[in-house]
Amino acid sequence: MKNSSTSKSVLYSLITALVLFSTVQFSKAQSIYKVVNSKESFIKVLGSSNVHDWTMTSATTDSQGDFKFEGDQLKSLTSFTFSVDAKSLKSEHSSMDDRTYKTIKAEQFPKIVFKLNSTTITELQKGKFLIKAKGDLTIAGTTQNITLDVTATVNPDNTITCTGAQKLQLRDYKIDPPSFMLGAMKVANDLTIKFNINYKK
Repeated sequence: MKNSSTSKSVLYSLITALVLFSTVQFSKAQSIYKVVNSKESFIKVLGSSNVHDWTMTSATTDSQGDFKFEGDQLKSLTSFTFSVDAKSLKSEHSSMDDRTYKTIKAEQFPKIVFKLNSTTITELQKGKFLIKAKGDLTIAGTTQNITLDVTATVNPDNTITCTGAQKLQLRDYKIDPPSFMLGAMKVANDLTIKFNINYKK
């Protein structure tokens, strides 16, 4: 009887350990958030020329990250990646789009990619955090290390909205600012990338 009781106790302990392990693994998996492609999620590239300012927008991105919380505090962001198809960026003029794709070598390098290396997180107010995200941004096959200032807001439905803006220079990515109309329109070297992206588990 003692051996039977001991065996049942061991079996119970083993099952309990397996359940706890599975729960922990499930909890870890649930810290992965993926982008919600909707009207609320977008990335914009804003530039200027000697003629007028211009904007290109993409509403389709591929991104996910491991957002870890302790209670209502965002403690870390790891395994974060972000990419956008270069040809998903659209302006109001298809002719400009085609020239832009040629300039950034979209056929040869179809994706613009950011890969996270490290973060520093500061709470701004309840449910809102500033993430200083250091990582590698690759455009047209050239990679530069940048620091993105990202504001992460935890919404009532537990989705996360990340917003921010980053100034870039085309020549840093070995891209010569293009000119159009036989040089009558010249694009400036400076760009600003703005983003508003929603994530959910």
